[in-house]
Amino acid sequence: MGKATGFLDYAREKGKEEPSLKRIKNWSEYSSKLTDEALQQQGARCMDCGTPFCHMGVEIRGATAGCPIHNLIPEWNDLVYKGKWREALDRLSMTNNFPEFTGRVCPAPCEGSCTLAIADPAVSIKNIERTIIDKGFENGWIIPRIPINRTGKKIAIIGSGPTGLTSADELNQAGHSVTVYERADRAGGLLMYGIPNMKLEKDIVNRRIQFLQQEGIDFVLNTEIGKDISAEQIMKEYDAVILCIGAQKQRELRMEGSKSKGVYLAMDYLTSTTKSLLDSNFLDRKFIDTKGKNVIVIGGGDTGADCVATSIRQNCKSVVQFGKHPELPKARAEDNVWPSNPDIYTLDYAYEEADAKYGKDPREYLIQTTKMVSDENGNLKELHTIYMKKILGDDGFHYFQEIPGTEKVWPAQIVFVAIGFEGPELSLPEHFGVNIVNKKIGASANDYATNKDGVFAAGDARKGQSLIVWAIKEGQEVAKKVHEYVEKNIQSTWS
Repeated sequence: MGKATGFLDYAREKGKEEPSLKRIKNWSEYSSKLTDEALQQQGARCMDCGTPFCHMGVEIRGATAGCPIHNLIPEWNDLVYKGKWREALDRLSMTNNFPEFTGRVCPAPCEGSCTLAIADPAVSIKNIERTIIDKGFENGWIIPRIPINRTGKKIAIIGSGPTGLTSADELNQAGHSVTVYERADRAGGLLMYGIPNMKLEKDIVNRRIQFLQQEGIDFVLNTEIGKDISAEQIMKEYDAVILCIGAQKQRELRMEGSKSKGVYLAMDYLTSTTKSLLDSNFLDRKFIDTKGKNVIVIGGGDTGADCVATSIRQNCKSVVQFGKHPELPKARAEDNVWPSNPDIYTLDYAYEEADAKYGKDPREYLIQTTKMVSDENGNLKELHTIYMKKILGDDGFHYFQEIPGTEKVWPAQIVFVAIGFEGPELSLPEHFGVNIVNKKIGASANDYATNKDGVFAAGDARKGQSLIVWAIKEGQEVAKKVHEYVEKNIQSTWS
């Protein structure tokens, strides 16, 4: 490494962010990159570890540790420190199909596993990654890679989220003819409609889609399998099919009053908002509007946080987010040791904005909704809750116990249910005749093959709800297996 003492000489800096009260007035990305000089210093903080845990990519107790696609992080950190941005891009592109996505919306488990993070703030890996790829586009270093030779094999990919796009990219570069089917009116899956614009501007997604098209990939939009085209026709026309349909079946909240007007699934809210923004800058009014409303988000994850941030931009009257778990500690707990991802208290962008506008972190912990109450017209008017405590049972498992006397009534005209996803919607797997195992498409990580010959599955539909970087990993791996399947009589070109 060029700066052996960089981790001692420089403090961690994160990307620049617009002040909360300013950024909530628009839908642009709230963060931006540092200066080249600052990023070179951040690259210098990389420690030249003998064993870099940042790119190990494993799961520890169900949580991701390190980078699943094994980015060559120390190498491009060092190249950035030396000002060799083009070489850094070459290294980054060796492992990551879409750094412009991960550099913006990945939660960066690589930073949690950074050796420096044992005692000090981690290297700013995510911000460096984003800047490398952005510089690549700005300087014209990234150009369409059009395969010279075609194999004559045809692959259909159902779903254009990160897994579908990755597998399409890999298989197209191997010389196969790839067609991606998407039921929505725009390609990108959750990158397009599931992640708000202020985290990932859609010009970034569209730019990559256009590159993939220039490289030879066909996108067929507004097309639903089983409705606009049959699964039988797909299987007849193509040599292999990959199901990359995500895990979009949202968990619903079933309790007294949950069918009141004003109760929505979180992803329906985020999707309608982004689509209306892109279609008409909200002039069509085809979105769920929280202006002047008391909003409650049920569910403590990232999707819930995005609902908080979106509601704030719509100028809601108030917003609260309910979570059933306790507030996280400020430092790692004894059972949350490095190199596992730190499970600690942080102030996400949405919570910073809520605190700035309303003077309070919007999160409520250890709280259980007991019922929802509507008015005489069926419109939601309030939520009833009770607080809980987490206890350890005699069997060694933790349980939540209600605390008598902590009942509370919350005014609410809008509720967003953000309690996760059950798995893929089942209609499409049924059309293809593939097995469902534990609410996921049955396909092992060994070959990604389903019970139906020539039909493969990858991403959240196979693995379950996960991170974008795992989606990219799944796309890379399923592409290898599909390539082997369609070219079984010739020597594989995959490394």
